[in-house]
Amino acid sequence: MAEAANVYISAATNRFTQAAAVSPSGSLIAFGSSNLVALWNLETLPNPGVYKTLFGHEAAVTCVDFVDDDSFVSGDEKGAVLHWLLQGDKWTCTRLHAHSKGISALCVHSNSHILATGSSDASTKVWDLIATQSLSLGGRYPLSMKANFLPGSKNIMLAIATTDRSIQIWTKAEGATSPFVKSASLSGHDDWVRCLAFREPPEERDVLILASGSHDSTIRLWKIEPFKQTESDGSTDALLDAFEASLGEVIDEGGGGRQVSLKRHIVTLTTVFDNFDALLIGHEAGVTSLTWRPTSVPTLLSTSTDSSAILWSPSTIISNDQDEQSAIWINIQRFGDIGGQRLGGFIGGLWGCQGGEALAWGWSGGWRRWKSSDGGKSEKWAETHAISGHSGPVKGLAWSPNGRFLASTGYGGYLCSGKMLIYARLDQTTRLHAPLTDTTTGVTTWHELARPQVHGFDLLSVCFLNNLKFVSIGDEKVARVFEAPKSFVDVVTTLNVASFDEDEIQDRPMRASVPPLGLSNKATSEGPQEISEMLSTTRPLEGELAASTLWPEVEKVFGHGYESITLATSHARDIVASACKSTSAEHAVIRLWDVKTWQPTGEPLAGHALTVTRIAFSPDDKLVLSVSRDRTWRLFEREGDAKQYKPIGADKSHARIIWDCAWSHEGDIFATASRDKTVKIWKASDADNKWSATTLKLPEAATTVDFSPACIENKRRYLAIGLETGEILVYSGLIAQPTVWSQDMSIPRGVAHVNQVYRLSWRPGGAELASCSEDGSLRILRIR
Repeated sequence: MAEAANVYISAATNRFTQAAAVSPSGSLIAFGSSNLVALWNLETLPNPGVYKTLFGHEAAVTCVDFVDDDSFVSGDEKGAVLHWLLQGDKWTCTRLHAHSKGISALCVHSNSHILATGSSDASTKVWDLIATQSLSLGGRYPLSMKANFLPGSKNIMLAIATTDRSIQIWTKAEGATSPFVKSASLSGHDDWVRCLAFREPPEERDVLILASGSHDSTIRLWKIEPFKQTESDGSTDALLDAFEASLGEVIDEGGGGRQVSLKRHIVTLTTVFDNFDALLIGHEAGVTSLTWRPTSVPTLLSTSTDSSAILWSPSTIISNDQDEQSAIWINIQRFGDIGGQRLGGFIGGLWGCQGGEALAWGWSGGWRRWKSSDGGKSEKWAETHAISGHSGPVKGLAWSPNGRFLASTGYGGYLCSGKMLIYARLDQTTRLHAPLTDTTTGVTTWHELARPQVHGFDLLSVCFLNNLKFVSIGDEKVARVFEAPKSFVDVVTTLNVASFDEDEIQDRPMRASVPPLGLSNKATSEGPQEISEMLSTTRPLEGELAASTLWPEVEKVFGHGYESITLATSHARDIVASACKSTSAEHAVIRLWDVKTWQPTGEPLAGHALTVTRIAFSPDDKLVLSVSRDRTWRLFEREGDAKQYKPIGADKSHARIIWDCAWSHEGDIFATASRDKTVKIWKASDADNKWSATTLKLPEAATTVDFSPACIENKRRYLAIGLETGEILVYSGLIAQPTVWSQDMSIPRGVAHVNQVYRLSWRPGGAELASCSEDGSLRILRIR
């Protein structure tokens, strides 16, 4: 029985500040990516990035937190919480329907076996093995929450940041039946508090520190410490007198209300909560996450929408002696982009490898990673490679002619041979991926090597014209042609990804840039010399991918009356076919373009009544096949050596929209995939040139198909079918029996995708299958 395994998974992190968490050992990161939970092991070398995705959620994952190294919990936008447990080498989950609306905050306190969940239904619940308690937040929404033991006791403190700009403090006495009670409300921030973090005290009765970060761009530190009685304070009455004396002055508010300004809150009779200890100012925009470094020296990592990550540490070690002055917290290290925001800045951050690495993920879903060289005062930090992915549906795939690159976007593109991958998505970027082989271990891993196009419109499709040139379409009336700059050629040559003839790489600009308020990449030879040298010796980092790997735009192709929808190239790479959105036969035509002149060739191919969803050239380029929303497929034949085609056939056997079509590599058959839950395989009749169909009935709507090259040994070829629900089915048949097909395997959701599969493409040789989906992930599967 055939088996499938993921060779490469490209997935972005969801845009939620608590969408990622690190295991207590610091080696495993779990993060939400669409409806999936993706797993990334930091210690694997060479690092392949995401190695597994877990499926169980029915909505986008918003929160993740670890219980221990083999267990974590995750929440989603539908209010469900899943508890994941590693058993052997498989992850299993238990579902908890916690809230009626999305999970907005979640935390686990492992030592007390307590789980706290907050939701946009304005409720907070605390779960343990025995009972569940609902906490009333006065109609406010919880944004972040953290739990910890109070110093010197087993009483539990739960801090909840809400939409009233305050932090509510709830405490629970030791004992399973004791409820949480509200003990204090901390004010001070001028905007919503989005993140909280407790620092575990080194000793049981040492100071516990709570850090809070807000949209007001500031970080506040609050101290929790044991109450120390004096000799004269031996009674409870004396303790209460001290508490009453600490209330301070009463301030009149303009609205007629009265606010008590507290220096300290007594949370229990054995603990004093210091209302405020330090104010950290350094970010220029809202603070999105806070996390303490798991080392003896207190160090706080903060991230912000100003695209910076900052390490904070006290100038002197905090003392437990109250007579000693508080330490001054300073900015000891700053990461990220200096001077302004980039695509929303950082969404969240965390520590990896027991404090040896600082990591942050951004608005676009990609990660940045900084590694410490050594500890102590001489500690130095250097950015290293992380992972990236797209923040929206991936719309298509296209392999390069030389078998070194793979491109992907939405509707369109006949896929040829390939070893490197490009893909474009609705996050308005086109990305290029390739395999790199480690010289020490010989292990091959896939990585993103370039981001040739960062556009202002959603991108739908891409096709290669040669090894270093591609054409793409977006949600606009224009097709754009891009050519690789010298900087990209230097990178892939140095990394042994591909090699090129001298005539292929002559007269190329160094790089490209986008002018202000422009959409077209312009060729340029300007740029810092150090960046040029760095990009030519190693694969780009996330910041370099976003800024320094664009390709120059060399041509624009106009012609359609409405926004483009699909694209294809002939196998000779001399013709490009395109179609646009349409509700009438007038615009439901296929336009052909001569690649040498970028002028129309022949008359538009008419016949469809609604939008053409896919175009495919036969292997010898003599036939053009198209399918449409009008439920028909149409066939056009080339007229002699001219670059024009005439209609020769059509059929309307499908009952619903036809999403995709594909030719076999031998050219004797083609397949059509429809929402009517069928795939039809068509074969021409020798007698009257009519086409007859073999129907494959499927459990769900079919959205994409692709044939593999035939296996030389057994003369079998494979047909991969992507479904609307995310599964991928693989059928096989002999070349000699084109009407007989049997199902070899079904790749389930999770191993495949969890939402509509947009495009499939077999790699030359038939052993690997590339796929992309509405769930935002790009995968390469090895079929055994």
